[in-house]
Amino acid sequence: MSPAAQGGSVRIDAWVWAVRLYKTRSAAAEAVRAGHVKLNGVAVKPAQSVAVGDTVRAWVNHREFIVEVAQLHAKRVGPAIARAAYVDHSPPPPPKEILASIPRRERGAGRPTKRERRQLDQLMGKG
Repeated sequence: MSPAAQGGSVRIDAWVWAVRLYKTRSAAAEAVRAGHVKLNGVAVKPAQSVAVGDTVRAWVNHREFIVEVAQLHAKRVGPAIARAAYVDHSPPPPPKEILASIPRRERGAGRPTKRERRQLDQLMGKG
């Protein structure tokens, strides 16, 4: 029987992988270790247990997902079942026009200078 059927617990790295927020289990565990996944607002270790009703914030592909756990799954499930396993509270993605207007550095241009870094931070609203 699965942990969900027994009313048990599921590791956070396994859950975010099972509901398809990350492509691989190792990528999910690495993201949790790096602090890109937060459980109820707190950075946790990959073995932390998830319970129904918990809030998970995951930073995936330059986008933040805020989901509320509705079902527990320890093994990867299909897309329809995965979408039913959480309630999505994520902000909508930015419009394509905004993404296209963000300046990009030329490949091979090297690291940004201090001045360029400050300008980038100001543009991104971090400074």
